[in-house]
Amino acid sequence: MPSLPAPPPGDTGGRPRDLSRRNFLRGLGAAATGLALTGCARGSGAGSGVTEITFFQSKPEVIGYFDELIEQFHEAQSRVRVRHDATSNLAGSFVREQPPDIGLLNYNFEISRYVERGVLSDLGDLPEAARVTKDLLPLIDVTASYPGRTSVIPYSLMAAAVLYNREIFAQQGLTPPTTWSELTAVCEALASAGITPIYSTYRDPWTIAQGHFDYAVGGMVDTTEFFTELEAQGADVGPSSPVSFEKQLREPVERMVRLAGWTNEDAPSRGYGDGNLAFARGEAAMYLQGPWALTEIAKTNPDLDVGAFPLPMTEDPADRKVRVNVDLALWIPEASPRQEAAREFLQFLMQPEIIDTYNADNLGFGVTEDAAPVTNPTLVELQEYYDRADFYVGASQLVPQSIPLQNYTQSIVTGADPDAILRRVDADWSRLAFRS
Repeated sequence: MPSLPAPPPGDTGGRPRDLSRRNFLRGLGAAATGLALTGCARGSGAGSGVTEITFFQSKPEVIGYFDELIEQFHEAQSRVRVRHDATSNLAGSFVREQPPDIGLLNYNFEISRYVERGVLSDLGDLPEAARVTKDLLPLIDVTASYPGRTSVIPYSLMAAAVLYNREIFAQQGLTPPTTWSELTAVCEALASAGITPIYSTYRDPWTIAQGHFDYAVGGMVDTTEFFTELEAQGADVGPSSPVSFEKQLREPVERMVRLAGWTNEDAPSRGYGDGNLAFARGEAAMYLQGPWALTEIAKTNPDLDVGAFPLPMTEDPADRKVRVNVDLALWIPEASPRQEAAREFLQFLMQPEIIDTYNADNLGFGVTEDAAPVTNPTLVELQEYYDRADFYVGASQLVPQSIPLQNYTQSIVTGADPDAILRRVDADWSRLAFRS
């Protein structure tokens, strides 16, 4: 993903790790010892020597957190040492045939190319793979897959929806809308009361793509089905094809444009940081951002009562879904000569006490069948949708970066013709598919 103001597109953030839980983590040592020592005897490949593995994790706000976990892993056993790499060029390491031994990254198109080329090992025989919630598998496969392999094991999932100011809603006698008509009525009521219904930050195009565009499309279109059919068509995407951006996405994009009429007038000159500050100050009732914005908002107003609801785009309340993305996923390259040692560290990271703590602390949803529910007072409103698998991968996450979708969505909300832009996306997709 391109480097943008925090969090960049696809980097779904989470608050910086507080290292005060040292005592908790130390308590994991005893539980980890049996796992580590048993497995590392198989994985070291060097008798009683030490096996050093490289752990690549590039999410800056949790580097300290994983450094702390690595320390606990080392205290639990002495056969595997982990070197935390957060700065190397990942693509370059694969080109040089010296990839990290284990990675934990956003599951997006950067990783998908490695999955599709078969350079990541099969993790399907690990019991941790069997613990993954089955409803997440289609979301993983629609991004990338390799025949007969479980190339990645998800670690954290982010669920994004409309953030709303509970106090403003209560003062105006409003409740979260469940249908499109209720949503427009809420916006009208807020505007009539002199309150900005939705705060938008068009200066940063990624905020439009992940928010306005993804919420609108995901609320009306089955993105997994749409992109699966789109891939099957190959380069045949255009006016005469059964599936195209212009055909299937026209109606949700038109409704996205209508929502833009209820946003702040200075949206074109406002960026992500401006939005967090304005929403924290109560300058709008709703904000189309994910949980990564919550800690930024809290820096200005820690007492703000923030709720969340999925953007309703139809007249059927049952159609409401939340936007999700696999924030982090674990993988081990085929080229690593230390796969067994890497697997032992992977199993350490996947222990319920560790993975659940990470997700709770970083505002993520658990990805395993036995995961603990969220406890954050904003996110609890989304738990029921997650439990029912009423979620979708944001369409912007499934479009290759070589197609400037973020800029296209920015053009639409600032006045460009939606049909013309969607036709351009069709042409870009067709051209890219042809080259592939």
